[in-house]
Amino acid sequence: MGLLAFVAIFISDDAPSYKSFSDGSTLSVSADTLQHQAMVEKYAQEYGISEYVSILLAIIEVESGGRLPDVMQSSESLGLPPNTLDTEASIQQGVRYFADLLQSAKRYGVDDDTVIQAYNYGGGFIGYVANRGKQYSFKLAEDFAKERANGIKVTYSNPIAVQQNGGWRYRYGNMFYVQLVRQYFTTPIQFDNELVQLVMNEALKYEGWRYVFGGDNPTTSFDCSGLTQWSYRKADIHLPRTAQQQYDATEHIPLAQAKAGDLVFFHSTYDAGTYVTHVGIYLGNNQMYNAGDPIGYDDLTSPYWQKHLIGAGRIKR
Repeated sequence: MGLLAFVAIFISDDAPSYKSFSDGSTLSVSADTLQHQAMVEKYAQEYGISEYVSILLAIIEVESGGRLPDVMQSSESLGLPPNTLDTEASIQQGVRYFADLLQSAKRYGVDDDTVIQAYNYGGGFIGYVANRGKQYSFKLAEDFAKERANGIKVTYSNPIAVQQNGGWRYRYGNMFYVQLVRQYFTTPIQFDNELVQLVMNEALKYEGWRYVFGGDNPTTSFDCSGLTQWSYRKADIHLPRTAQQQYDATEHIPLAQAKAGDLVFFHSTYDAGTYVTHVGIYLGNNQMYNAGDPIGYDDLTSPYWQKHLIGAGRIKR
């Protein structure tokens, strides 16, 4: 769809929202896009592609940021002018169109990235890839755009290609479409310990969220001990609420003996009325995941953390 048109890229000023899916991936898109999740799920189920809900939401983020009525920019797949459909009609048609592309891909034996690119290029791209190894690559997307652009009249105001994202995009669709969609996915880091993996699968949902003093759940966001308490609870480990209380409830060990999944504690990071004022999840290799501002990773060898470091704590089970 939009075969001869540029794809509009919407960048939200709002903080991203994080949503985890059954494949272990986490989707980071705007709240405007996530508000359409229920409707996407409804039509994905109707057309038998429920496992692709996360990809469909990422397509919405690329196409409209969730803000236009025609959120999936699917009017053109019906031969209509751009932005003709209302929101529900756009989602219904966009999901149906993607389902049709998947059926074609199954017949031809091509991969899912080919389908994602075909959402932008049209179904002809599926046969193109099928005849060239059946595996999507950026070069195939680029070559397809070049070949299809040959039939377009080129003028000074309508060049055959324009520079974008460090490369060139041709007037036939957007060769970067797979990269634009895939950029909204992150895959949680993997741990050998199943319990640690459960904890981190939960904690990583909130990467990039802002620190909120007193926050202890996804509705409020989190402070440091609120994040650890919430995340470990998903592995059926019930920690007390504050950093000091969590320190008191653990077996104290030097950082050099810490393993992934242990807690790491700090003092005097602010005036809390207690000695222990901050806690994070130890990941190994002097890295921790914690509710800083924003929530995310930190290097424990930095001068700031070294100044305040107490040590690690192993949770008593």
